[in-house]
Amino acid sequence: MSQAMGMDFDTLRQAMADNQEQPEGPARNARAEQLLVEAEKLNIPLAVIEALGHQLKVYNYSSEKDKMFVPFARLLRMWDEHPEDFDEYETHSLHWVFKWMSAGMLDQPHIPLASIEKWLGEMEHRYRLAGHSERAVRGAEFSVAAHLGDLGRAERAYTAWLAADRDTMADCHACELHSQGWWRAERDADEEALELWRPVLEREYTCAHEPHTVLASSLVPLLRLGRLDEARAHHLRGFRLVRPMESMRGAYADHVEFCALSGNEARALELLAERPAYFTDSGDPRSKLDFMAVTALLMGRLTGLGLGDQPVPGPAGREWTASGLAVHARGEALSLAALFDARNGTSYVSERARGRMDQRPLVERLPLGVRSRSARHLSPSGSAAGSASAAASARSSAAFVESDAGSDPSSLPALLAEARRLSATRSPDAVEAWAAVSRAAEGQELDVRDRAEIADHAAMERGPEGIELFHEAAALYAEAGDPGEALAARARAAYVLALTGGPEEALATVSELYEGVLALLTDGGTGVSQAASVLVGRARILMLLVQEDADEGESGAKASEGTASGTAGSGTADSGTAADGVVGAAEAAVRELLALAEPHLSDVRMASRAAEARAMLGELAAHAGDAEAAAELLGQAAAAFVAAGLPWFAVEYESRLAGIARHLGDAEEAERAARAALEHGGPRLEPMGHAQLHLQLAEVLGATGQFGPASEHALEAAHWADEAGEGPTLGAWARHQLGGFLLRQGRWAEAAEILESALPDLTTDMHGDGAIVQTRWWLGDCLTELGEHRAAAEHWLRAADVARHWPEQRDHAMLAHLAAEALGHAELPAQAEQAYARAGDLWRDLGNVHGLIRSLRARAWVALRTDSGPDGARESMAAAVQECEEGLRAVSSSVGAEAVEASDAVAGSDAAERRHRLVAELGHTHRQFGDLVARAVPDDAQEALAHYTRAISVFASLGEDALDARTGAELAAGWLEADLLRPAAAAARARAVLSAYADVDGETARARRAEAENMLGMTEKA
Repeated sequence: MSQAMGMDFDTLRQAMADNQEQPEGPARNARAEQLLVEAEKLNIPLAVIEALGHQLKVYNYSSEKDKMFVPFARLLRMWDEHPEDFDEYETHSLHWVFKWMSAGMLDQPHIPLASIEKWLGEMEHRYRLAGHSERAVRGAEFSVAAHLGDLGRAERAYTAWLAADRDTMADCHACELHSQGWWRAERDADEEALELWRPVLEREYTCAHEPHTVLASSLVPLLRLGRLDEARAHHLRGFRLVRPMESMRGAYADHVEFCALSGNEARALELLAERPAYFTDSGDPRSKLDFMAVTALLMGRLTGLGLGDQPVPGPAGREWTASGLAVHARGEALSLAALFDARNGTSYVSERARGRMDQRPLVERLPLGVRSRSARHLSPSGSAAGSASAAASARSSAAFVESDAGSDPSSLPALLAEARRLSATRSPDAVEAWAAVSRAAEGQELDVRDRAEIADHAAMERGPEGIELFHEAAALYAEAGDPGEALAARARAAYVLALTGGPEEALATVSELYEGVLALLTDGGTGVSQAASVLVGRARILMLLVQEDADEGESGAKASEGTASGTAGSGTADSGTAADGVVGAAEAAVRELLALAEPHLSDVRMASRAAEARAMLGELAAHAGDAEAAAELLGQAAAAFVAAGLPWFAVEYESRLAGIARHLGDAEEAERAARAALEHGGPRLEPMGHAQLHLQLAEVLGATGQFGPASEHALEAAHWADEAGEGPTLGAWARHQLGGFLLRQGRWAEAAEILESALPDLTTDMHGDGAIVQTRWWLGDCLTELGEHRAAAEHWLRAADVARHWPEQRDHAMLAHLAAEALGHAELPAQAEQAYARAGDLWRDLGNVHGLIRSLRARAWVALRTDSGPDGARESMAAAVQECEEGLRAVSSSVGAEAVEASDAVAGSDAAERRHRLVAELGHTHRQFGDLVARAVPDDAQEALAHYTRAISVFASLGEDALDARTGAELAAGWLEADLLRPAAAAARARAVLSAYADVDGETARARRAEAENMLGMTEKA
């Protein structure tokens, strides 16, 4: 309706109701102002009263709270002059919003304290006149005293508040419990606070803004108590609730504070970036103070981490760095606090603001699961803080009492001795030890053996660039009179060459070295350790060739997919023969290494070689398809590494073993091996290693239904992937898995937050379109549980759009059906009807008669709310009946065909089961047909009754299996008989139900008997 035409009162009311449903913010407020103008044109006092009340509500729940005093003053004046103009609801509303005025005045530092105290007295007086309890008054007094820091008065008011009777003016239970818990937390009683909040957190009490604020207020108390899992969950649940609500800047600030205190600074920056207006909105100074205080806290934290120059989101109009915004936000917060203190005559608000801004982190690291960079990844240069591995190296290097290059040479022998000791024990710390030697040796005179070892170990860290350095080390070893170690160094160079694309050349080289070292060993010219180094290099190169052949075989299989199996020519056979030869050579080389090493297991280096040989045999067994042997050998290898005191070398093989065990269906062994890999990797793992192992264990646990522990490890996997800079790849997959595990625990809000975080990073190339479809499917499930039906439908429809290209169309049909249901719940019946039609076509193409029937029934119900109307609804329901009947005929005709393929018993059993399901569908369809006609076309009661009667007959044919369905239809028919003024017929149906449940107990039986007895009583009175 155009504004020029004006509105009548009913239209105005509908317009206000529609505006109330709009998102909080200036647009909704502006519309409320327009509607007040329209109300004033009607010359109806109640219309103006309602429009003023609507305006006051939208102001209160927005960033323009300072505007609500004007409409309230006008309402109060209208009440004082003409109270008869207010109906019962508006009278109640007027007194209710007195409480908003008290809180609103506290939030505005320009309102004098004397005016607030006077208003408190006015509220008490008016409540007493209206006959209301003083509970709301004492609650308002408590809020004033707590804000002033008058703790004695606050405790007295708090006690009086709780002692007063609850009446219609008392805040809802949820809001009261929030305030009570907040006060206990302020008084350092976190456990008491959380106990008070428990009914709200468990959704026993809710309202438009709860549990939103309770979840936010609980975050820091939970961190202080060390209840970190709950804190994480409350952040994920709560932030979803406050994100779309403009009026909740204070609760939003609590979430920023939580991130700043839990090692999630990057997440906190993302939150600030989402709400730029919060930096400048001035209508609610107290929540602005809260927001600027936590902004200062966060920026101080970033500056303390060395990220003061990091660009950050801030007030519009200039570029901000963390250090610059820290100064600005702190100044803004303290300026606002000073205004409140000047009004209050205290320093309490400023003291609290300083305390909040100066907090220290409560948790060093609390992974949240959502996609986010760590603080150390914020700097564009990446140099803000080192990687986890660099930090570990720095810790390790402290053990070597390292001097600056060129300083006291007397420390060099000690460093050399320590490096050699660590190498002899195969410690991972040997790498840094030799680096320390290299730095200390700069400019020093060294003997040739020392130079050889330094070059050898430096080469190990340089990848392809280390090949020449290995050869330099080999020459130095030879010069030092150690030909065996020279051959070993050259073997190490050959292995690097193989890794970098030259395996055939490397094999030729290492074969010569192999012959040479065996000759030396036979003549006593070298030791077993040097010979083992050459043999292990040869074995590793052969294993690389085996893997290459396997990879080529997989590629060939993919390239020839779909071709006839008999088309392979002699080239394929030759290739297979060559591959078999490589496998045989590799196995022989590995067994020779094992035979050499096993007699010398007391030497940790030889024990390591023997363990690695067993692991290689395990890999060869896996290559041959012998999973059981592979598992046994890999288990032996891992155990040997652990027994030798080298658990970090077991990690790779335990991880491999976990995968094979899972393939074999040995869940217990898969879990044991995955846990062992994590334990043995320990702090020596790089972030990516942590991510991969945690994710593997999560998947193992999830496969056995241990969703709680699985979600914990998926959470760790996501965190470590982010730390490794692999958030968009492995991190996205970990979040995908984590969301699924949380969903299976019914943790809908947390799961939705995680899945929404994963979705932008999931790509077809990296993760596959199946992962994208599954993520959207899960998101639809979560959002449906959260009542966000329109968003759920969008995800299901987008998933269906991907699945429509798949060869198998069942997922496409399911997603279309789910989307239709969600669209119906979202009050979009026309779109729902289209989606049901799409789903029905897909079910028909799939030959899934049950899916087709259910889509037709559902389509009938939504058709009532579309242009199709009752006629279209009847048409869909009739089509469902027809599909049931045709399905039954098809089952009957198939029995003979099945009997030809199987025994009559098997064929009959299968057909009987299918027939039973279709008969049940027919019964439910007639029952729903009757319900639909009775509801939508009351004049056609006879038609509805006919469908009920048919449903009863169909269900009766199924015997006791359909007892509850039959009696439900019988009672529906009975009530319809009563409406048709046929008491005898209704009574007969009621007695039939009572007779059916004469010897049956249970909740349904009791409910049915009660309803039947009620029906009998009514018919007797008639």
